[in-house]
Amino acid sequence: MYYDPYRYPYYYYPYYGQAPYYYDEGGAFQEREQNHQYHSFRSPHQGGHSLKDQGRKPYVVNINEASKSNNTFRTALWTGEHLQVTLMSLRPGEDIGLERHPDVDQFLRIEQGQGVVQMGRRKDNLRFVRNVFDDSAIMIPAGTWHNLTNTGNNPLKLYSIYAPPNHPFGTVHRTKAEAMAAEEH
Repeated sequence: MYYDPYRYPYYYYPYYGQAPYYYDEGGAFQEREQNHQYHSFRSPHQGGHSLKDQGRKPYVVNINEASKSNNTFRTALWTGEHLQVTLMSLRPGEDIGLERHPDVDQFLRIEQGQGVVQMGRRKDNLRFVRNVFDDSAIMIPAGTWHNLTNTGNNPLKLYSIYAPPNHPFGTVHRTKAEAMAAEEH
């Protein structure tokens, strides 16, 4: 067996991971340059992707950069049939709000900042309490009450993965108040 870079997309790009690969409608292989508009993530002011839902199509993103550049309370980045990725930014002292997803497992990853996460089987008994900070990963089983509060002096930047999706395609909540109003309807 031999290595064929056009058959196996295992060519390692020298900077942020693998280069994106694309196949045109005829099945021909194409490799995009790093600064091309289709390369992972570039903030809107750099002329790249804007933070909008790219769901149900292949998508590659530098999740660290996307999370840190997000300034909304919640923005859906990718909504598929079985999975959803959202970006969140919590202001100092702000929390997600005590919630429970009966049929949804959730994964949170802190990219910048610090906070405290609380979880429990009952709303009035959140016995699981942990301090979280950059690179912390939080797994929340379906049916678990939980909350995350920013305890730092700077915004808490994170992303969330829901399985299955928890918010409508294209969700953007600029503030927590906007998110709460949308969830009431």
